[in-house]
Amino acid sequence: MPEEDNGEEAQRSRQAALRYILDAWEEAVYDGLDPDCVATAAIFAALSDMIASYGEEPVAIMAERLPQRIRNGEFTVIRTLQ
Repeated sequence: MPEEDNGEEAQRSRQAALRYILDAWEEAVYDGLDPDCVATAAIFAALSDMIASYGEEPVAIMAERLPQRIRNGEFTVIRTLQ
């Protein structure tokens, strides 16, 4: 898997990508889909795409680090409700 680029352009790209995903998520839930189903589909899509790009072993190694990253709050997103 490629090294993470922490430059401003990379950060803007990650933020834009996250906004697209969150918008699609909100639309799916608004349309009546269960958030758990949306979450499962999103995880499946992300992992499938990463495996297609990098292979199973590198993605498995990355996934082994997820529990600690989750506990560290790396995936906690605070959204404001409007």
